[in-house]
Amino acid sequence: MISGNQVIAQSFAQNHLKYVFGIVGVPVIELGYAFQAQGMEYYGFRNEQGASYACGAIGYLTRLPAVCLVVSGPGLIHALAGAANAQVNGWPMVIVAGSSENGQQSYGAFQECDQWNMVKPYIKFGAKITNLRQAPILIEKAIRQSCVGRPGVTYIEVSGDLLRSNIPETELIKVPSFTLEQIPKSLADPKNILQAVEQLKNAKRPLVIVGKGASISLAEEQVIKFIESTKLPFLPSPMGKGVVPDSNHLNVSAARSTALGDADVILLVGARLNWILHFGLPPRFDDNCQFIQIDNFPEEFNNNRRTTTLFGDVSLVVDQLQKSFGNWQFSNKQWIDKLFDKRNKNTLTNQQLMNDKELPLEYYSAFGIIKQYLPRDCVYVGEGANTMDVGRTIIEHDLPRRKLDSGTFGTMGIGLPFAIASKLVFRDKQVFAILGDSAFGFSGFEFETSTRYNLPLVLIIINNNGIFVGVDELSEKNNEKPVTALNPNSRYEKLCESFGGKGFLVETHDQLHNAMKEILSNPQQSYIVNVRINPYGQKKPQEHAWLTQSKL
Repeated sequence: MISGNQVIAQSFAQNHLKYVFGIVGVPVIELGYAFQAQGMEYYGFRNEQGASYACGAIGYLTRLPAVCLVVSGPGLIHALAGAANAQVNGWPMVIVAGSSENGQQSYGAFQECDQWNMVKPYIKFGAKITNLRQAPILIEKAIRQSCVGRPGVTYIEVSGDLLRSNIPETELIKVPSFTLEQIPKSLADPKNILQAVEQLKNAKRPLVIVGKGASISLAEEQVIKFIESTKLPFLPSPMGKGVVPDSNHLNVSAARSTALGDADVILLVGARLNWILHFGLPPRFDDNCQFIQIDNFPEEFNNNRRTTTLFGDVSLVVDQLQKSFGNWQFSNKQWIDKLFDKRNKNTLTNQQLMNDKELPLEYYSAFGIIKQYLPRDCVYVGEGANTMDVGRTIIEHDLPRRKLDSGTFGTMGIGLPFAIASKLVFRDKQVFAILGDSAFGFSGFEFETSTRYNLPLVLIIINNNGIFVGVDELSEKNNEKPVTALNPNSRYEKLCESFGGKGFLVETHDQLHNAMKEILSNPQQSYIVNVRINPYGQKKPQEHAWLTQSKL
């Protein structure tokens, strides 16, 4: 005989899943132990929200889902934030939720609620296990569905009484285990490939935009070869950074507004025309610009702008394009020179801001110092408003999947959970989470989670005493509390010391230099660096508003 807890855990382990994140309680405590007994790694978080965010990051970094284990009712509700984030970003994840006893339905049972209708908007597949015999086939399907097509979130629900029940192991339905090699991959329609090649060859001002879809598809080898062979200028999306090294001479991200606004043909490589790319509409894009889009999700094509559709796996389709171009290379020197001139001017402006020696520290002067010390192979998690935006323009990445941030859903609270997930995947690399002070507050206590499991992280809090803009100590004494204000005297670094790490309070350039030097000298230690900056500091003036109102 085998228990329901054992059946569920065994079914997940047999499908090669490695990680379980969550918080145990009635009725899933024994299920947590069962996962461990199967050799899966369980990490207990302080809030289901953090656990669910970490699951999504594991899906992005490994292409296999992690299990988010939650109790019924409120536990599931807390996990919906991470489910929505993973679903919008297209990352695999499986939620496993306990539920109240089947025999107590509508009685007002402990944490009883309509879980199915709560989770339904945030999943692509879900099932409630009502018969243990079926569990292996439903769990394999949940894992497979989370990975195929556009990856996303799936849901398994199991009641407390079923978890405690027993079944002869011989009665379980046996199904082949799922592997990533089973994910169907397709080439694009050859006619559309030829059309895309003609559009790019005839373009006077072409541009390639590399999105995080290229990253999760492991398409870096093909994309680098394509860029190098065609000599087309490119820029990455925030989480597409590193697919092609930022140090590549054809990277024009520092001339982003000019590149987007003046391009006449744009190739989207695993990128979507959503708010991050201003919907592909004026005033950020030319009204006559042509778009070519590579995506594995057909519903994404022709969204906001008509596109030449290259439906298929990013790596395979980019390889098709590269071979179809033959020895052709882009040679319009006027367009390249314009982009490079703008890139050089913006780079010089940023460098001048980073070289600022005045006090208090500003965003750019702080990031200018941090940039000098970040190892090439580290993972950088960015979160916050100005902190994330400035960091994206200053910190360069030459390796894929080493830059994580709030993503398509613009989610706050992902910083520490993403950092924990990144450390699990990149055990021998340093993980730096550079967060605003407001962003840190969403999941700051998950720092205890990281130290409990001996996962040393470096948290650098860019502390401006507020959301977007803070207050100084005089304003605080005068009891001025605008809606964006936070406490100007918060000693966030002390939290690190309470869990056995080392904290730094930084108020000068030299203090930040010294902190970074010590961090690199002892990478097995956990750190929080509380960098106090000008509470009224801002990022440099932009040509367009951050969230441009496009002409719809």
